[in-house]
Amino acid sequence: MNLENLIPAERIKYKEPMKDHTTFRIGGPADILVMPASVSEIMQIMEWVRERSMPYLVIGEGSNLLVRDGGFRGLVIKLGDSFNKVEFSGIEVKAQAGIKVSQLAAMAADKGLGGLEFAEGIPGSLGGAVYMNAGAYGGEFSQVVKEAAVLNDAGETILMDRSDLEFGYRSSSIQRYGYTVLEVTLMLHPRESHLIKERMQELSRQRKERQPLEFPSAGSTFKRPPGRFVGPMIDELGLKGFRVGDAEVSTKHAGFIINRGQATARDVLALVSLIKQRVKAEYGIELETEFLIVGED
Repeated sequence: MNLENLIPAERIKYKEPMKDHTTFRIGGPADILVMPASVSEIMQIMEWVRERSMPYLVIGEGSNLLVRDGGFRGLVIKLGDSFNKVEFSGIEVKAQAGIKVSQLAAMAADKGLGGLEFAEGIPGSLGGAVYMNAGAYGGEFSQVVKEAAVLNDAGETILMDRSDLEFGYRSSSIQRYGYTVLEVTLMLHPRESHLIKERMQELSRQRKERQPLEFPSAGSTFKRPPGRFVGPMIDELGLKGFRVGDAEVSTKHAGFIINRGQATARDVLALVSLIKQRVKAEYGIELETEFLIVGED
């Protein structure tokens, strides 16, 4: 059976440049990229790839992702605008995985529901944010997630509660098992809308001051090691502004690698490797990248 029998041809792209689907604006072509419009379509697509033992990757906004220059040999499932439905019921919010985190935070603020202020400005989808337990400014998704509906390796939809999700620093059991997030239920709390929005505006101001939002990036480059901040270590090593090709350690915040225009994945990975070596030599700390690295060289 061809993919075109499962979803309309206009939502299937072949040899699709992944630089057009990541916030880094980097990445070679995926063999196939599909944009399903329903859970049933996702399940059919997953069955199709399983039958062919084909590698697959599920993405939302592509915000914590570096695709290598050779692209992705397999199928990419992109959860986009068809997966952004939200339902409010008291302090509970049920949202599909494709909605942008910043959009969801703004909707909650309008409803007088606090708890997502930290998520203002996080560049990604809800599914990806829960998958990696994204966080900022003292908040993270583990604090507000009640449960998540996910698709497992067998193509079954299962409901995982907070304890099943086993959240850790930038990690969850969803990530370890390689499951696909379909829908998330959040537990928020009542708060005056104007206070929520004031806090979000303050965090937005801080982001603009401290982070290189004017350039493509994958967000923070490295996970924070216990008791240390990565940016100051890189700064102390004199690596702010250091470039490999068009990949640069941001002069605004050394914890970010930015794309100055035509950076390749090879440029980024060379810069990552250099930073890791220098930090290991100077501080004895093994840095770990925060973004996912996929694809072929």
